Amino acid sequence: MTDLTAPDAALAPPPPPSPPSPRPPRERSKGSGLFRAIWRWHFFASFLVIPVLLVLAVTGLIYLFRFQLEPLMHPDLMKVDVPSADAVQQPYSAQLAAVRQTYPDVTVMSMAEPREEGRATVFSVTTADGEGRDVFVDPYVPEVLGSLNPDSTLSGTAVRLHADLMSGTLGDRFLELGVCWAIVMALTGYYLFVRGWRARRRMRKANRKGARLRSRHGVAGAVVGVGLLTLLISGLPWTGLWGAKVQEIATDRGTSMWSLDHGAASDPLSTLDESLPHSHSVDLPWAQQKTEVPKSDPEGHEGSVANVDTAIAVAGGEGLRHPMTVTIPSDEGGVFSVIGYAFDAPSDERTVHVDQYGGQVVSTYGFDDYPALAKVVAHGIGLHEGRSLGLASFWGAALMCVLIVFMCISGPLMWWRRRPSGAGRVGAPRGKLPLRATPLLLVALVGLGLLLPLFGISLLVVLALDQLVLRRIPALGGFFDTVR
Repeated sequence: MTDLTAPDAALAPPPPPSPPSPRPPRERSKGSGLFRAIWRWHFFASFLVIPVLLVLAVTGLIYLFRFQLEPLMHPDLMKVDVPSADAVQQPYSAQLAAVRQTYPDVTVMSMAEPREEGRATVFSVTTADGEGRDVFVDPYVPEVLGSLNPDSTLSGTAVRLHADLMSGTLGDRFLELGVCWAIVMALTGYYLFVRGWRARRRMRKANRKGARLRSRHGVAGAVVGVGLLTLLISGLPWTGLWGAKVQEIATDRGTSMWSLDHGAASDPLSTLDESLPHSHSVDLPWAQQKTEVPKSDPEGHEGSVANVDTAIAVAGGEGLRHPMTVTIPSDEGGVFSVIGYAFDAPSDERTVHVDQYGGQVVSTYGFDDYPALAKVVAHGIGLHEGRSLGLASFWGAALMCVLIVFMCISGPLMWWRRRPSGAGRVGAPRGKLPLRATPLLLVALVGLGLLLPLFGISLLVVLALDQLVLRRIPALGGFFDTVR
């Protein structure tokens, strides 16, 4: 008989489950593969490269559109009313006289013909205290419209920022360092684009956060990479360390990156920049007495017979294109140096030097006379400035600037979306370059360091900080995601 007072074992509650044994903490992957290592260098290089490329892209875009922007900002100086369809411009000598009458204490350095109908003639002058100014003249009156300091304009400020951040040697070195690392970023970017396309495709299919932006960043980088490398490499001749050293090596070997024109002007002012080849705007061999400077011969003349109009007419007879730029003789032995329009074709660069007394051609110098290296640099500069291939080159350079700005914005946005919030670390990719296992990589780094000295020096500094600081201070190593 069943005892109804006894507890029913079947109805008793089951014993509580024992807590799971704690798992050992998951070791973070060291990620020592080449892909993650290159991604890591790409990531940290961006801290230097992004500010530099933003400045260069924005100022470069302003410089590209300077001929459209400046007349809009200074219409009272740069634009003139054409009296009638058959209106005739006054002689340039009369316009020059108007400048000297209005500003008797200045030295007129050069004159640039109006770029198109309805534009002013521009005279570059130097004041008594050494300041450079552009004086604008209505060519139909002639009447001086006013003057301005070309460095104070929007495009003038952009040029100075583009050159050295308006900080002299320090700014020049900082930009050159950023350019060197930007070359590395472009090369590593292509590696990441090719090797990581499957991962990006999986992320898009899984609708992962930030996948679309990452994909667009990669595609835009693949498009802009070639153009970026072209702009960066073609800009290196202007740099104060790399450019100066290469020019020194070239000079020692009897050649030059620049034109060897022994003309009257070696350091032209801003107006000349519109048509004068940049190869003229550096210290030239004639200044070192390596070639003879063209001279006017005053013998048999009581005064100047030729004038600015004579020089332009003579240069036109020599085949130079309008609008021309003319440097004005500064003494009785100087010549008129007439530079033909070659903005859209570096191979058309040519200067005719005209005697200020008799009006005869003293000498000519053009692209065909350049050293082979200078011809390459001249075409590189034409591409850099978006002028070698007409409108295609212009709009191509503008597109490159816009895409570079997009890359500089989308890169930080990608990091911001995937950053480890509250983790106390920057969230950098974790990887270590397998230099021992990949000797070609070591050779490539050494070669790049020798080719770009600032990159090589900075790379050694970074590696020393990594070995001597980050790996010895756990807090810093953890913050920067250093692989031990």
